[in-house]
Amino acid sequence: MKILVTVKRVIDYNVKVRVKSDNTNVDLANVKMALNPFCEIAVEEAVRLKEAGTASEVVVVSVGPKACQEQIRTALALGADRGIQIETEDMPESLNVAKLLAKVVAEEQPDLVVMGKQAIDSDNNQTGQMLAALTDMPQGTFAYKVNVEGENVAVTREVDGGLQTVALKLPAIVTTDLRLNEPRYAALPNIMKAKRKPLAVKTPEELGVALKEHTKLLKVTPPAERSGGIKVSSVDELVEKLKNEAKVL
Repeated sequence: MKILVTVKRVIDYNVKVRVKSDNTNVDLANVKMALNPFCEIAVEEAVRLKEAGTASEVVVVSVGPKACQEQIRTALALGADRGIQIETEDMPESLNVAKLLAKVVAEEQPDLVVMGKQAIDSDNNQTGQMLAALTDMPQGTFAYKVNVEGENVAVTREVDGGLQTVALKLPAIVTTDLRLNEPRYAALPNIMKAKRKPLAVKTPEELGVALKEHTKLLKVTPPAERSGGIKVSSVDELVEKLKNEAKVL
């Protein structure tokens, strides 16, 4: 079995995001970047399947500028076998990414595609579903548990009412949720080995995909700052403030 894992370069989740003064976008100057946490979970799941003998190869693919090779190398250090970068000047929108990934799927013919359910920057939760539609592959989203048996994969999904298990015929697409696993840390020897693992660079032109703009970013603003809380001396005072100041009663 070959597993294809998609990864994305995002702002490290520990970093406080700053908005540019002109509100055109997020300020990325001198900001620490990292592997998207959901993508890290996807890599971990694929590597575990390989370690269990279910998969024979794990291929990592990322879309973006040359800098995203850093995140591909991180995934290789975590246990993936080789990487593919689709080089673009900026990070394309979800539909363009899905079209590029569909071409890679057609070339690589993976038995299973594992993706993070969403990226923590755009928070769109679209690419996996779009890729499934473009490739006509069954999908199991928000995976809580993944069990591969022969030519089938059972995906237990996190849904509003609890857990739901779906059975999919391979090849299939799975998008990972937070509780699927806990990613490992890359050991120093594996980080050094990752530098020697193969990493191919492709372009949208080579894949035959024309990047078109379907959405337009109008404005980015930081969330409103919350005011500090206050203490009240009695229930009557609390009710009075909820009624007359907060106006929630």
